[in-house]
Amino acid sequence: MPDLESLCRALGERVTFVVTTEEAIRHADLKPLSAWVEHQPSWSDLPFIVLTQRGGGPERNPAAARVSEILRNVTFFERPFHATSFISIAKTARRARARQYEALGRMEELSEGERRLQTALRAGRLGSWEYDLATGVLVTSDVCKAVFGRNPDDSFTDTELLGTIHPDDRGTMQSLIDKAISSGEDFELECRTIWQDSSPHWAEFRGRAVRDRHGNVSRLVGVSSDITARKIAEKELIELNGTLEDRVVERTLELHDAHQSLLAQVKQREIAEEQLRQAQKMEAIGHLTGGVAHDFNNLLMAVLGNLDLLRKHCMNDPKATRLIDGALKGAQRGAALTQRLLAFARRQDLKVEPVDLIELVRGMNDLLRRSVGSNIQLNYDLPAALPPVLADANQIELALLNLVVNSRDAISKSGEIGIGLQKMEVAASTQDLTAGTYVVMSVRDNGQGMTPETLERAIDPFFSTKELGKGTGLGLSMIHGLAVQLKGALRLSSSTGAGTKAELWLPVSTGSKSSANPGVEVSPEIVEAKFRILMVDDDALIAMSTVDMLEDLGHEVIEAHSGKDALEILEAGEEVDLLITDYSMPKMTGAELAKAARLLKPGLPVLIATGYADLPPGMDIDIPRLAKPYTQADLASHIAKALAN
Repeated sequence: MPDLESLCRALGERVTFVVTTEEAIRHADLKPLSAWVEHQPSWSDLPFIVLTQRGGGPERNPAAARVSEILRNVTFFERPFHATSFISIAKTARRARARQYEALGRMEELSEGERRLQTALRAGRLGSWEYDLATGVLVTSDVCKAVFGRNPDDSFTDTELLGTIHPDDRGTMQSLIDKAISSGEDFELECRTIWQDSSPHWAEFRGRAVRDRHGNVSRLVGVSSDITARKIAEKELIELNGTLEDRVVERTLELHDAHQSLLAQVKQREIAEEQLRQAQKMEAIGHLTGGVAHDFNNLLMAVLGNLDLLRKHCMNDPKATRLIDGALKGAQRGAALTQRLLAFARRQDLKVEPVDLIELVRGMNDLLRRSVGSNIQLNYDLPAALPPVLADANQIELALLNLVVNSRDAISKSGEIGIGLQKMEVAASTQDLTAGTYVVMSVRDNGQGMTPETLERAIDPFFSTKELGKGTGLGLSMIHGLAVQLKGALRLSSSTGAGTKAELWLPVSTGSKSSANPGVEVSPEIVEAKFRILMVDDDALIAMSTVDMLEDLGHEVIEAHSGKDALEILEAGEEVDLLITDYSMPKMTGAELAKAARLLKPGLPVLIATGYADLPPGMDIDIPRLAKPYTQADLASHIAKALAN
């Protein structure tokens, strides 16, 4: 370099060392050079080699002290010198400068590592700390202070840090630190902290013991983090898991209850479907039975009518009279059978009126005792008073007799039969009863009882557990039909070996009581006058039989075989005193014929012959009925009543 100024401009970190002569700097201004040396980086100490003729000692070269102070790292090399010596000094300076470059590299690596560490700490929200055991000084990062609720500018000593730890966790933390100091082991801790605003938090400590060159623990370094959010989440999760188990148990119970309820509903539905099928079956059997009974009644009508007339003509022939009486008895038994069938089909003709059941049961005592025999004890449980029921007294007597006889047959040798009466209230409608007040007539025995299968079929028509020839299988079915027709019910309960209980539920009547008179028949009135009667029946056999009975009574009969024929006769001006018509006829029923006939001849007496109990809905005229099959005496009696009205 030509001068010192050029040297100063050339100086920099890339310069390895500087060689100058003492004469070049002796009288020069060294302030720029001194400023550069003063402000070079901390790692840099640029070597200077000064060539001199007086050496570097203060005795021979007093100016050397001033140069040494300004240049700092300076070596004085006295001239003249051998080239080998200069090369050695230059190599020494270069090695010194190389060590400075190595230090620079390490410092840059440390700086880069520090920056990466700080970045990682900030990204992980970790605060660094360092505790010097010798001095007791605690150094913390800003993030570390924030973990304990402190500001970056706040002082934070080891005592203050320990003061932020929850009292219940301080002992644990102190024991871990003591163990780390004594053993040199790493430690970690989760503890509760109390901030200056008294709010609770959680902090996590991770620490390591650092040993000096003698192997003694000199420092503790580590990181800390705020884990409050995690702890809150863990607590909520634990609570959620706890409540989840409860909710699972609760839901399981709900599902179990729902399952049981569904099973119960399915069971109820199955029972309802079975009851519906049973009801439909019984309804179908009832329709079939009623139709068969009606047709059978028509046949018996012809048989009884003709036999009744034939008996009159054979009164002087004992053998013929005996044969006719036998035939009459057989026909009457057939008629009784049809009445049971009609009772089951709920189509029998009933005389419904208020009945005192207490008086009815007491009046049947002798008959019932004779029926059960001497080996069976008959017990009564009758209250002092009961409201009357709406029923047919004769049919109730027959039903009670049937039930007692059934109980008698269920008792092998000796036993007891109990007959009871009581008033019962039905609050809400059931399958077989509507809400209201009822009187229950019960018959209980201690006989052999029935199996569930037998009990289920007990009211089926023609089903009987008795020996062949000892029962028709219509007793209970007749009582069931009677109960339903009276808007009541028959209920049976039984088990094998424990006897049977039958309950006949009958609705209470608000009318006055009617006494029962079993076995009393009213004799038909003898009608002396002769009348002109229009007889209508689509069955020629029945019409012929009825016409013969009427003519035998002395009446004049006009015969018609349909409602249309009868109306044509009336429209033609034929004078008749009485219209007798069958109910069940094709195209026009007897009820329809009666209405049409009274439009033509108002006030015309009408008598309907039918095997059914009820006329169709909508009949607004009072028409007396003659129940089939009937005898000549029945016919005469009803004619007298119809004409009297």
